Amino acid sequence: MRTRRTVMAVAASVSLIAAGTSAAGAAPASTAGQQDTEYTVLLEDPGNRDFAIDAVHKAGGEVVRDNRAIGLLTVKAPANGFVEKVSASSDIVGAARTKPIGHAPAAKAEKTKRDDVEKENKAAQPSKAPAESKSTAGMDPLDGDLWGLNLVRSNIARAKQAGDKRVYVGILDTGVDGSHPDIAPNFNNDLSRNFTVDMPTDSDGGEFDGPCEFRGCVDPANWDDGGHGTHVAGTIGAAANGFGISGVAPNVSLVNIRGGQDSGSFFLQPVVDALTYGADIGLDVINMSFYVDPWYMNCINDSTASPEEQLEQQTIIASVQRALNYAHRKGVTLIGAGGNNHEDLGKPRTDTISPNYPPGHNRPRPIDNATCLNLPTEGNHVISVSSLGPLTEKADYSNYGLEQTAISAPGGYFRSGLGTPWYRTNENMILSTYPRNVALAEGAIDEAGNITDKGLAAGVKKAVQGDKVGYYQFLQGTSMAAPHASGVAALIVSQYGKKDKGRPGLTLDPDKVEKVLYKTAIQRACPNPRTVSYVNVGRSPEFDATCEGDAKFNGFYGHGIVDAYGAVTRGGQFL
Repeated sequence: MRTRRTVMAVAASVSLIAAGTSAAGAAPASTAGQQDTEYTVLLEDPGNRDFAIDAVHKAGGEVVRDNRAIGLLTVKAPANGFVEKVSASSDIVGAARTKPIGHAPAAKAEKTKRDDVEKENKAAQPSKAPAESKSTAGMDPLDGDLWGLNLVRSNIARAKQAGDKRVYVGILDTGVDGSHPDIAPNFNNDLSRNFTVDMPTDSDGGEFDGPCEFRGCVDPANWDDGGHGTHVAGTIGAAANGFGISGVAPNVSLVNIRGGQDSGSFFLQPVVDALTYGADIGLDVINMSFYVDPWYMNCINDSTASPEEQLEQQTIIASVQRALNYAHRKGVTLIGAGGNNHEDLGKPRTDTISPNYPPGHNRPRPIDNATCLNLPTEGNHVISVSSLGPLTEKADYSNYGLEQTAISAPGGYFRSGLGTPWYRTNENMILSTYPRNVALAEGAIDEAGNITDKGLAAGVKKAVQGDKVGYYQFLQGTSMAAPHASGVAALIVSQYGKKDKGRPGLTLDPDKVEKVLYKTAIQRACPNPRTVSYVNVGRSPEFDATCEGDAKFNGFYGHGIVDAYGAVTRGGQFL
């Protein structure tokens, strides 16, 4: 995968001190009465921590938490002027406003926008899929609905390698429902952590995450109020236990390293904390199906930005790059969703959705490809995944392009199969695990646990075995493609990994995992003609996409379609 060195230079390697995220004692800020905003502050050199903290104090801030792995401080400080003041210090790279403390914005506009893609079937009237005969021999009862599982050949790979419990996959997402019957057998509760604090309903009645269900607005490490992370986890590693569905790597261990809000927003500090924690505990793979808010594209030079916004974007780039480098050095294979903005990431359009927080502040922003990044997917060491439909076509919404598409995987495409009975059916999407609490909140089931008419229309499924009950929903997106690749990466570590010295579990150099992924992928040439129009399925001409490259590497498929069977049977020859 190609990278943009002009931008990468902002996050140049530095000497890092001892890893870990901890509380940091600090003197109270001089303007305590105005401390109503939280910031993340990135140190120029983590080794000069004392000088940097002194600069924070002089700018009116108070350090409340310290990620020593990459030199990132969480600071409470006055709402106005702090970013410019603290960034003037030579010991500080920059600062970014995290969120107002005790106040939430008045709308869920960005979550609604994301749901427009991932839950397209719920806004439409899906057609009824034709009946067909499905074999589930050696698989779980609902695996017949998992065309993606078959496309990456996990269904036959598991006869040789179904995953090893000593391989740990981190789900950096909205959380994971560790009690779901298909997740529980593989869920590691001891290692799982939640790095977010819910943002509840504000005094004006507006909401972001909704009300707090748990003390301190901190959800348990086995909880998911968004549903997105649980769906991702199921695709990666739902257990092959004769119940519900199974995942691509049904025997690996799943670890929740939550960095996303209930609303689906992912802010800088929780994301970085999750990445460095995951690296420190020895995770083998981390799946990242998101981009870091509030900027869809973070730019070094943004002509539309205020001085504070410019510093914020520079800080996000440098912080995320530093965290990704840290995780890679610690042996983590990093998998990222390519994004659902139907654009060539090497030729980005004007960004109209940023900043998305607080809602209503977005504006048109021209994007300079040389100095702007969608993070984490365009970050260092991240394997970026494009999304395919059931006919192996690029999904209409999926980002693509020679510059960043490394590999492709099933992500679902609701509008696949034009002219056939499969067109606009739920079954064109990806079925995976669904938390009961989210299904209830979304009206897909009733209080008794029965699927409602709304749930039936969206294809929600229910599995029952004795006292075990599990729910499943269809979603689509590059968020669903990435976990197919993460599952295959976990199988590679399971098959070829060695015992991790000083830690429980297996390990395999992420560069080697990446090589096996690429070398064993099923090559797919560009379509003919190379420019695909989606107008006939109801999209605007803006969605038209041109595939560049050859069968070995191109902008739709990257190195090819991830192949679990090829990886575990032929991967050794590339190590």
